[in-house]
Amino acid sequence: MDKPPIRPSSASGSYGSSRNQRDLSSQDEKLPPVAEDGLIKILHLVIHFAVRILAVLMTVVIIWGVADVVYVMYQRAVAEPFLLLTVSDILVVFGSFMAVLIAIEIFINITVYIKRDALPIKMVIATALMAVARKVIMLDFKDMDWTYLIGIAAVIVALGLTYWLISYKPKPVQQDER
Repeated sequence: MDKPPIRPSSASGSYGSSRNQRDLSSQDEKLPPVAEDGLIKILHLVIHFAVRILAVLMTVVIIWGVADVVYVMYQRAVAEPFLLLTVSDILVVFGSFMAVLIAIEIFINITVYIKRDALPIKMVIATALMAVARKVIMLDFKDMDWTYLIGIAAVIVALGLTYWLISYKPKPVQQDER
């Protein structure tokens, strides 16, 4: 049988105890910050500039999307029969709305990245859920293959489970006071 390792006792002398104290204190100390390379700093500035350009472009996309929603609603309202919308017309308008809402969510993700320099994973998952919901709303189930529907269902379950796991916070157990 293997023998368990022998630990140095406190009676072994001051060398062992000072060594243990030194090991413990070195674990608590923080390393000094590493000086960043100049190239890395420049690359970070370029990336931050690119993200700001994406924010501006996303704003343009949102305004363009709102104009598209107005145009689609106008186009559907003036078509024959006048001021009556069919179910397919309503679905087209809903699709336009959802596309603008998804663009707004992406813009919010970009602005949070700019402010905190980190991607908000929960918001990204919520945006993905919204995009899949838009896809489901726009689906024409008559022409769908069953494997495609199972795939979309699997994506919805995976994203929903991921969102739940990210946002799940267990409640503290309350003890009865006696």
